[in-house]
Amino acid sequence: MITKKLSDISIRISSGLTPLRTNPEFWENGSIPWLKTEQLGEKYIYDANEYISVAAVTKTSIKIFPENTLSIAMYGEGKTRGNLSIIKKPMATNQACCNVEIDSSKADYEYVYYFLKTQYDELRNLSSGIRKNLNSNDIKNYPIRLPRTKDEQTKIASVLKSIDAKIELNNRINAELEAMAKTLYDYWFVQFDFPFDFVQGKPDANGKPYKTSGGKMVYNPTLKREIPEGWTDGTLEGLGQIVGGSTPTTTEADNFCKNGTPWITPNDLSDNQGKKFITRGATDVSEAGIKSASLKKYPKGTVLLSSRAPIGYMAIARNELTTNQGFKSFVPNKGYSSAFIYYTVNNSLKAITQYASGSTFKEVSASVLKTIKIALPPKNISEKYTAAVSDTFARQDVLEKENEKLAALRDWLLPMLMNGQISVK
Repeated sequence: MITKKLSDISIRISSGLTPLRTNPEFWENGSIPWLKTEQLGEKYIYDANEYISVAAVTKTSIKIFPENTLSIAMYGEGKTRGNLSIIKKPMATNQACCNVEIDSSKADYEYVYYFLKTQYDELRNLSSGIRKNLNSNDIKNYPIRLPRTKDEQTKIASVLKSIDAKIELNNRINAELEAMAKTLYDYWFVQFDFPFDFVQGKPDANGKPYKTSGGKMVYNPTLKREIPEGWTDGTLEGLGQIVGGSTPTTTEADNFCKNGTPWITPNDLSDNQGKKFITRGATDVSEAGIKSASLKKYPKGTVLLSSRAPIGYMAIARNELTTNQGFKSFVPNKGYSSAFIYYTVNNSLKAITQYASGSTFKEVSASVLKTIKIALPPKNISEKYTAAVSDTFARQDVLEKENEKLAALRDWLLPMLMNGQISVK
């Protein structure tokens, strides 16, 4: 292994720029992707959430960075600072991104990406100032350990890339499965086109779409809209028992342990974004912790909803667990499945967030959730939906578990490959 400064193996290292927001010429009809640190963290960035115009590039000093540039977050709250990604199309960035164009004659950009992934904490420790920001000079001078030949770098990166490629494939499949399940929910319970046998007068998997085929709709004065005949109005409380959580005293070490009851926080759901199910968080609680905080254990299938800091993260419990006070979760004990509850609550998130209140941070109370009105179908319709998506949910669960194992393997190999403990033939 040899060590070189990042600048020694780079063509250019520089930050981006934010065009003047008050100048519409720089933003209207934007065609150039403009990346911000909030997007950094996934391995590849294929597009940006915002676009700037050609005029923004020609009339300011903003730069366009080429494909395969590494972009590192220099600023950002929470875990953002130190995140990095590889941009996969030419794009501009804001000034909080430090963009590193690797010289392909000197290093493999994928290898450098993986090395920097092992340096997340070390990079964050370079932060300075009140806001604890990184600066581009720190990044330029950062030492990079490299195998002596680029061929060795590429071989190491290829091992890790193959694992990431499988994870990405699984994520794409899961996204397609999610779209299918959500589309079917919308079709049945938002558009009211659940399959219905009009001859027998009951829902049937091979029936015709209810509303489109002329199914009777009845005005509901509580919901102030039409719903199918036989449906009723209700609130989110009608889906299941709404439960909260709490935090054991953190100064008592005996309240927490490694293999106790999984204890979920909103931070855990933040880390779980992109997944539907959750097994455990960063910390487990002991029986002593459960007793001291009067925690309740919630069963497999409980639908978790973060109710503060932030509001609206969701997951389905794979197993028995408990949560801190940042949740209002739904125990499915009123005849509706986890699948139906999950999408019904998800479909109500806009209304939920509108009712959030609080001076320090916004929060949604259980009493508020109990006032949010929804249309409730007869149980036989929700049961048919559950049956229709059960294989989809099971497949998603399998793929998520596989990805967790692959990520654990990658993260186990990564430091050993980077420090030379393991070599690749």
